[in-house]
This record gives sequence, structure tokens and C-alpha cells, in this order.
Amino acid sequence: MTPRPSLGLRARLLSAFALLCVVTAAAVTGGIYVEARNAILKRTQDAAVLAMTDRLKALYPLHGTAPGPDELGEIAAASADRHSLAVAFHRGTHSPIPPLPPPRPGPRGPGGPGGPGGRTWMSDLTIISPELRQAVAGGRTAWQRVVRRGEPVLVIGTPLMITEQDRTTRASGIEVYTARSLLPEQHSVDALAARAWLNGGAALAFAVVLALLATRGVLRPVRELGRAARLLGQGELRTRITVRGSDELADVARTFNDTAAQLERLVEQLREMEADARRFVADVSHELRTPLAALTAVADVLEEEAAELPQPAGRAARLVSQETLNLTALVNDLIEISRFDSGVAALVPNEVDMAELVRSTLRARGWQETVRAEIPAGIIARLDPRRVDVVLANLVGNALRHGEPPVSVRLHADPHRITLEVRDHGPGLDEAVLPHVFDRFYKASAARARSEGSGLGLAIARENARLHRGDLTVANAPDGGAVFTLRLPRRAPDPDGGPE
Repeated sequence: MTPRPSLGLRARLLSAFALLCVVTAAAVTGGIYVEARNAILKRTQDAAVLAMTDRLKALYPLHGTAPGPDELGEIAAASADRHSLAVAFHRGTHSPIPPLPPPRPGPRGPGGPGGPGGRTWMSDLTIISPELRQAVAGGRTAWQRVVRRGEPVLVIGTPLMITEQDRTTRASGIEVYTARSLLPEQHSVDALAARAWLNGGAALAFAVVLALLATRGVLRPVRELGRAARLLGQGELRTRITVRGSDELADVARTFNDTAAQLERLVEQLREMEADARRFVADVSHELRTPLAALTAVADVLEEEAAELPQPAGRAARLVSQETLNLTALVNDLIEISRFDSGVAALVPNEVDMAELVRSTLRARGWQETVRAEIPAGIIARLDPRRVDVVLANLVGNALRHGEPPVSVRLHADPHRITLEVRDHGPGLDEAVLPHVFDRFYKASAARARSEGSGLGLAIARENARLHRGDLTVANAPDGGAVFTLRLPRRAPDPDGGPE
């Protein structure tokens, strides 16, 4: 499954800081904005109500309880100031909320609210809502904020009361309504909102700067830890991290250094043990060559005399001869693999005809009749013929022993590489076996009919291929059988390791 792409640590930290700043700024400035807006509107509203009631007190005593239009106009004019317009009504006794009579124009002129447009507030009496008239008719002062032609307006209504000689009060039936523009307050609120946005933007920029500084301090040791881990994975076991401070990242750095030191010690011990084991195998293999030479000579004599010996003794002689050959082959393989381990194995490249090399390999082992060869002529390469012969003999012998006929050898070439394919038509290799085919001493007995040999043949074959700077691979053919593919450069490198 393809992992989902994710943001880097720096981007995540910046996003977290920015989100925290935005949420905090929005909460703080939003709360301040709402409180300030409400305070501005409430102060304006209270001041307008107080000013209206103070001006109406100057009208007492009233001339009568049934004023005419002229007196209502005077009451409206007295109720308004240069910031507002007013209209007065007399509520009849036959209806609690009678139809509104035509209003007497209030103060006009450029000094009035809203300029020329303000003169239309009270001329359009629908600005006074039924709910507001109902509240004023109930004998109390009420107010309401409305929007008329895109302009916020504060409408205040109050009843005029009459105080009798016994100090009791009763409604006069006169209602006064004033309308005041809230545009100045709206401008103040808008300016406050603009300052809130400006402060929020400044806070966001400051938070981003802080986030950059914080991520720099956090990511620097993280990047250093990542670089050290990569170097450690590449085999630089002496890699260490500079420990700074005493925080959690410093603890991680100290833990990494301790782990790297322990790993270095363990790897050094393993290398020493591996070197000792290889040296032991090489020494034992060389020491066995001398007694094996004598044992081989005796085994050859016994092999020649086995036919004339009694049956049990003859079988024992032939068994000794065969096991001596097997032991000699094992010792030779161990010596050969020890040369690769010690780095003393070298190429002796020569110009060779690949078709002739393959035929001579098959002919020397008597396989020319049992192996089908598809080898074009005229392919010349500069290789080590002895080592190519060892690889090809291992592959063909492995196919003949463990696979099923027919066994085929195919040769392909291009201007830079040659390819040899050795295939059998047996059951193939189990998928669990394929990754271990070239391991030393590995025997895939569960995947083949028989499992013989030392288990070093394919490992030596791959080492010879890599010595040529080539490779050896194995796969199962779609229609059955195992296919070993040897790929070699057309011209092998010089013995000193450089290109020719």
C-alpha cells in the first residue's frame, strides 16, 4: 500500500502555531469586539433616551390633554435635537393603537442625521414598528434598532404622563417618537473591527516568526539525528551526535550515542569472529590438502582393485573412493570461497569465443548429448575462461542433478553484455526457497528430488559473476522449471580492478 503523503514536521509545527494564534486572536478580539460594540450602542442608546426624557420634562405642564396638530408639532420639535428627528401622536380613546396621522416635519437641514436622506425617516412612519407602539402604549419608554435604506437607526418612543394635584399620574394619550442615526457609532464599530483584524494579522505574523524560531530549535537536532542514523545505516559506526542541553532531545542524542557505541562494539566483535572463522576454514582447508592428496592416491588404488576384491570389501573400496572425491571437492570449494572472503581472488581475462567456451565445458563433462545448446557463433568477449567454466558447470550440473530434462543453455549478446541462460523443465523452486538459493551451505532439499553436494556451488558461481562485475539470478519459468541467468560485461575489468 502506498503511504499517504503527509506534511513535514516543520509544516505541521507552523500550522499548529498559526492555528493556535488564529483561534486565540479570534476568541480574544471577537470577545472584545462584541463587548465594545454592545457598550458603544448601549451608551448611545442610554444617552439618547436620557436626552429625550430631559427635553420632554421641560414641556410640563401640558396645555391640555387633547392637543391639536400645532401643539403636537411643538412637542415633536422640542423632543428632537440636531442629531435626531421626532414626531408626536395623540392616541384616541376609541382605539388602543389608532392609525398614525400625517407627521409634522421635524428638524431639517444638512446638520440633521444622515444628511438629506435623514428627512425621510419619520416621513416613512413604518419605521415605528407595531411592537414598539404597543410597548409605548403600555406606559413605558421603549426603543428599537432598525435598518432603513442601509442605515442603522435608533427609534425611541415614550408616553407623556400627566401628574394630578394629588400627585397621581395618568397617561395623557400623547406619544413621542424620535429617530437617531447610528452611522457614527457604526463607523466606530467598523474601525474597531478593522483594528481587531489588524491586531490579529500582526499576532499571526508574530506567531509565525515564533514558530520558525521554535521549529529551527527543534528540527536542527532532529535533522542531525536523521543524518547520523543514515550514516550509521551506511556502515559509519563511529558516527556520534553532539549533545546540547538537558532536554528530551538531548536524552535522545545521548541514547543514540550509547546505542551507536554498543553497536560498534558488537559489530567489531562479529567481524573478529567472522575473520577468525574464515581464517580457521582457510587454514583447515589448506591443511587437509596434503592428507587428502595421499588419501586420494590410496583411494585410486582401491578403486582399481575393487573389482578383484570380495564383494563387501569391493563395495567399501568404491565407497571410500567416492567419499574421498566428495571430500576433495568440498575442500576445494572451501578454499575457493575463502579466497573470495579474503579478497585475493583475481581475474585472468582473455579474448574467448563464447560458443567454443560453452561447448568445451559441456564436452569436458560429457554433457554435449544431454544438454541442448542454442549458441550463436562469433560472439567474442574478454573474460576469465576458467571462472566462466566454473559458473557454467555449476549451473548445468545443478540442473541435471535436481531438475528434469530437457536442460538447455542459451546465449544472447549485445554490444556491452552477454547473457547465458540455463534452464531445466522440472518442478521449479518454491517461492520461499528463491531468496536463499545462493546462500552458502543452503540445500533446497524440499524443492528438488535430491539434495547433494556441499551447498557452496551456487555461492561460488555468484561470486565469480560478481568478480566480473556481473550478476547471477534465478527465477521460475512460467511453464515450469528453474531458469538461472548469468549476465556478464562484454569486457571484464582488469585484474587491478579498473576498467580496461
